[in-house]
Amino acid sequence: MKSHISLILLSTLQCNADCEYCFENKTTDRLTLDRLGEMIRKVLDYMVEKSLATLNIYWQGGEAMLLPPSWYERANELIRREAEARGKQVFHGLQSNMLSYSSRWNKVIAEMFGNSVGTSLDYPNLHRKLLGQSPDGYNEIWARRVREARAAGIEVQVIAVPNKATLEIGAERFYSHFVDELGITDFQVNTPFPGGAETAAKKELPVAEVEKLSRFYRELVDIWLERGYRNGVRVGPLDALLQHFSHQPTTLPCIWGDNCANTMVSIDARGYVAQCDCWVTSYPDYHFGNIFECDNFGELLRNSPARQKFNERPIQLIQRDCLSCDYLSLCHGGCPVRTYTVHGTLFEKDPYCGLYKTMFGRMERAARELAREAASRSVAA
Repeated sequence: MKSHISLILLSTLQCNADCEYCFENKTTDRLTLDRLGEMIRKVLDYMVEKSLATLNIYWQGGEAMLLPPSWYERANELIRREAEARGKQVFHGLQSNMLSYSSRWNKVIAEMFGNSVGTSLDYPNLHRKLLGQSPDGYNEIWARRVREARAAGIEVQVIAVPNKATLEIGAERFYSHFVDELGITDFQVNTPFPGGAETAAKKELPVAEVEKLSRFYRELVDIWLERGYRNGVRVGPLDALLQHFSHQPTTLPCIWGDNCANTMVSIDARGYVAQCDCWVTSYPDYHFGNIFECDNFGELLRNSPARQKFNERPIQLIQRDCLSCDYLSLCHGGCPVRTYTVHGTLFEKDPYCGLYKTMFGRMERAARELAREAASRSVAA
């Protein structure tokens, strides 16, 4: 039985970047502390109703750092007070483009976010830009801010999305840029998807190039195992898969959850509720409702026709595509939003099915090889 719920909370829909493949529809909306209090009370009351012990809040945007650190300090105290009154635990994570980071953020990052922040940069960067500028300006400011944060003792985790140029330069150059040049030792490689309004940049994403992406990931596995694994470098989702196939506790990415509707929800600064940030900012037809327009959050979720489609997806995939797959219990048909942006329906398997199978097979083999090495060392000792 699940004992937690994850909330992707968009504190603002404003952004100070102009990324050409962004899936979000930006607005000037910002969440007020009064409305945050109303929202959190309804979510926590739902947790009481469902006997859920832990709330994981992932603060995003827009750009989350466009609200000041003092706002988050007050938000942290407000949420702590409401959670303690109901006997619930709350953990916070922060995702930011880091463009607005300065030392004034250090206190709240340490106290509220476990001295850790997630950010994003692609390599080569073709599509992430400042307003009216080239990707080079974005790269320069991002690298400077990340260096400052790391110098302050903040752990910086990076998400990168491969593009066609990434596949051209190859996994060796990609890995070296993050680990050797930038000193990033914790990064995750996410598959691209053309969510939201159509743009020229989204048409150029290597969504259909599953074979090339698979080769890139295979090469990245080999490089990481040889040069990074034993030195504490984490490359997601490869590290989580290795732990999974080594029968160690791990947390796999949400794209492989049994049904993301069971454990995750997103709410934006206007109060709209949807499955995740991709859905709440891009696809109003898939909104579950508005938390400020309901008396009971549980009823909003139960009565949502859009959410019912997410609940129907697993059985549909088993009946149509996935029943005979060796990795069904791991993948569960993949990510709904990746599926929707490519196929226009929830009821197809993830378009990266072939890539996932390649990763699963390679990491399963790596786990066996490492187990044999460990056994050999044990015998020799």
